[in-house]
Amino acid sequence: MASFSFLGRVFVILALLCTSIAGHAVPLDFGSLDKRQSTNLVGYFGIFFKGNDQRVYFYLSNGNDPCSFRPLNGDRPVLSANGGTGGVRDMSIVVGDGNEKGRKWFMLGTDLDITKTDFNRATRTGSLSMFIWESSDLVNWGGERLIKVEEDIGGMLWAPEGIWSSSKGKYFVFWSAKLYPKNDPNHQANGIKSVIRGSYTSDFNNFDPPFTYLDANPMSVIDMSILHLGGNTYVRFIKNEADNSVFSEISTGGLDGQWSRKGVIEKEVEGPAPYLDNQVKGKGHLLLDFFGRGGYRAYESDDIPSGQWRKSCSGFPGGLRHGFVVPVDQRQYDGLSQRYR
Repeated sequence: MASFSFLGRVFVILALLCTSIAGHAVPLDFGSLDKRQSTNLVGYFGIFFKGNDQRVYFYLSNGNDPCSFRPLNGDRPVLSANGGTGGVRDMSIVVGDGNEKGRKWFMLGTDLDITKTDFNRATRTGSLSMFIWESSDLVNWGGERLIKVEEDIGGMLWAPEGIWSSSKGKYFVFWSAKLYPKNDPNHQANGIKSVIRGSYTSDFNNFDPPFTYLDANPMSVIDMSILHLGGNTYVRFIKNEADNSVFSEISTGGLDGQWSRKGVIEKEVEGPAPYLDNQVKGKGHLLLDFFGRGGYRAYESDDIPSGQWRKSCSGFPGGLRHGFVVPVDQRQYDGLSQRYR
């Protein structure tokens, strides 16, 4: 009798569920049972430079493991700068959006060969242009161009990145710069701090006039990277030049919203490269460049907005410096594997 009663109750519950589904009264989110962030993503693609070898190296994850990467192209550089100073650093990838979603990617990089200068001169009279390459499949890259984006009052343009701004319908491109007074054309003043500058573009050929996006006075800040968490929620990672620390901030009001600081993640680092986990919703990964001490080391978080990160991936490839990581689907993964054996 007890068994029949139990089965009866199960039957009634199932019947009610079926009735509710048929009448659209109870929306059932079966997707919540799937832990994957996106079921079509099968791996990660990373671009980096190495030490003072200021060329672009391609790396691909071993399957969907966010910690295990292997070099492509026989661990030889895939892209080298032909113009400008002849060196490219701090490269990033802008994923096409709007009417270019799924069919366009842009690679940005700093125009700097530090073997031909020093960092003092590079911040005073460095390049005001950024390198740009583009791709229609994330595999084949071309169309190198060097475009001046910063004003003459700038001392340098470093670590350019970009992200789609849905509110503007354009790409928001940002970089680190020092700005010198107009009455100091030779940029000889001391104590000039770095700020984050920005501009908008629709085609990565023509840029709107630059503006100061973040002046974290009294801090001197560089190397900002922005991670979109969905909707109007963004997290940005920034380096404080005073102690070489990287901290995070969160906005739930879009790229131009109010930002709340979440504290220091690590010290004596630079070049933050954040990316979402392909399999676990809400999980993130963050590469931090220890520059003179072996390059990137990996961190992870199960609660990105909290600003709490822990060390991970002890086997992450050594020597890789300030770059970028993007997720790839099967077609892109296979294309990269076959093109750059």
